[in-house]
Amino acid sequence: MKNNDGFASKGAAFEASEDIPTNTNLTKTFAKVAARRYGRRDVMRGALGLAATTALGSTLGALGGAKTAEAAEGRYVWTEIEHGVDETHHVAEGHSAEVLIRWGDPVVPGAPEFDPANQTAEAQAQQFGYNNDYLGYVGLPFGSDNPDHGLLCVNHEYTSEEVMFPGIGRQDRKGFPDMTEDLVNIEMAAHGGSVIEVKREGDRWSIVADGQYNRRITANGTYMELTGPAAGSDRLKTSVDQSGTRCIGTINNCAGGITPWGTYLMAEENFHGYFGGVVDGHPEERNYKRYGVPGGWYAWSKFHKRFDINAEPNEANRFGWVVEVDIFDPTSTPKKRTAMGRFKHEGAESIINSDGRVVVYMGDDQRFDYLYKFVSERRYNPDNREANMDILDSGTLFVARFNEDGTADWLPLIHGHGPLTPENGFDSQADVVIEARTAADLLGATPMDRPEDVEPSATTNKVYVMLTNNSRRKADAVDGPNPRGPNNFGQVVEMTPPNGDHDALRYTWDLLVVAGNPNDPEVGAKYHPATSENGWFGSPDNCAVDPNGRLWISTDQGSNWAKTGTADGLWGVETEGDMRGYSKMFFRTPIGAELCGPKFTPDTTSLFLAIQHPATDGTKAYPGFERDSTFEDPATRWPDFTEGMPPRPSVVVIRKDDGGEIGT
Repeated sequence: MKNNDGFASKGAAFEASEDIPTNTNLTKTFAKVAARRYGRRDVMRGALGLAATTALGSTLGALGGAKTAEAAEGRYVWTEIEHGVDETHHVAEGHSAEVLIRWGDPVVPGAPEFDPANQTAEAQAQQFGYNNDYLGYVGLPFGSDNPDHGLLCVNHEYTSEEVMFPGIGRQDRKGFPDMTEDLVNIEMAAHGGSVIEVKREGDRWSIVADGQYNRRITANGTYMELTGPAAGSDRLKTSVDQSGTRCIGTINNCAGGITPWGTYLMAEENFHGYFGGVVDGHPEERNYKRYGVPGGWYAWSKFHKRFDINAEPNEANRFGWVVEVDIFDPTSTPKKRTAMGRFKHEGAESIINSDGRVVVYMGDDQRFDYLYKFVSERRYNPDNREANMDILDSGTLFVARFNEDGTADWLPLIHGHGPLTPENGFDSQADVVIEARTAADLLGATPMDRPEDVEPSATTNKVYVMLTNNSRRKADAVDGPNPRGPNNFGQVVEMTPPNGDHDALRYTWDLLVVAGNPNDPEVGAKYHPATSENGWFGSPDNCAVDPNGRLWISTDQGSNWAKTGTADGLWGVETEGDMRGYSKMFFRTPIGAELCGPKFTPDTTSLFLAIQHPATDGTKAYPGFERDSTFEDPATRWPDFTEGMPPRPSVVVIRKDDGGEIGT
């Protein structure tokens, strides 16, 4: 569930309550500096580059038209696939895409096979969950970087009842009249995550059915520990947990991360959508309104009172965190690391700084919200895994403010610092991290166009920020990293820490790509001029930097694909040299699906992709299918294409046909 600017498959009807933060002091308009930064860099294709075209005269023709096909390949050498929308997936010639695991397939030893007509919560808790999002890979044994045998970590973000269950259709639009407690319990079991042992033999990957590490993590069956500065706060205590240190489950896990010590970070995103009740007059009214609680996207509060904010006033404060899982101990208790802040987390990718401290980058995926980083207090110990297991419990959370001179400042969210005082409702660091958004508002952070995945590159030490879209940004409120209003297609911001120091308080920033169709002057897109008719994309979401240092970007357009005319997919994007900003299409999803992941093996010979919610987003816009998908009548039955079998979110693994490195 990506809150796709009004186009999400779940919750679009409720987005009107998610307002621009009232406490936010918008930074200065950067329209002029954005134009200046376009003009000073490599000449880019698209409407926003027209000023540069005029200024540089014939230079554009020399850079664009004179390039040979060989030169235009850059580091991405494959025959590009075409834009389009249909019922199946497509991958670049010379590569094969095989389904590795589907919703409902067994995960833990002894799990039953999937029976779509006779689902139960007990079975689902042992099977692969729904809407697989983040993918992480850790070689076995740990520390070996084994490219052929490892653990695959998968987030299960949300559920789509209309194509999961027979005979009920879309429920949230009509008050959940057909949702029963049994169906809700299946949904809860389908959330969370999976840890799966996978192995390659020859050209084929498979699941190790009796893998000793195989595990399901769910919303209603997995106990978790709250750690860090908010643990034990009165605001986290409930009727069943008077300590404020233990909770049940995790929800809406979007992107995530794998730490250098081999743990799995699950990022809780749109947690607000699971709660019901009335917020006016609530003791957490300011806090909950800032996060959109209650969202009312699910019927969970009808059967589980902990999701009713009036029955359990503090339960919503126990979600919106980063959850750390020890994947090498399937009996371990996952920990919600509150020092990393509470917001709608999209991703938690880390890098070891030059001084040994751990830096984790995170986006808050909502219109006009913020970009964060967490810097650990302690240093990473590469020789002692156990010494790193609680390293994320102490450190400093920062939020970004972008400046008109091309710099960006990281502002610390520390109790007593600046406006983060009792006069503004912050009596402790617990209050600061629980209400991280309000704290960031007061500090004057830069409101962004839905910051999603944030990926640091160990090759270049630069940081790539996916900004997905923001149709509510007005033309008079644009700024440097958010140069368009309204913004239907998103952009990619590149941040550079000085001398590779990710603990620095001031970075520089630039725009790598401004997404959308560059042939439409009104869109204002920007790419390298060699980018083809199929190389442009809309709504960047997840990304990966492969072991060769190449950037790969996947998209999440929601129903917005009707404006681009193509399904979501995966593109390779050059970040350096003369080809900077060059984009090339590699993979395309079936209709209504979103592409997540992506994750490479350490030798770049295999690529795991997550295909979630096939047949849901925007199917009404598909010619010949002017209706909503249902279990009985979906837009596609991918990947099984079997009558009676619903569409199934799945993980796909891509291999090059000659066994070589992907995309070369």
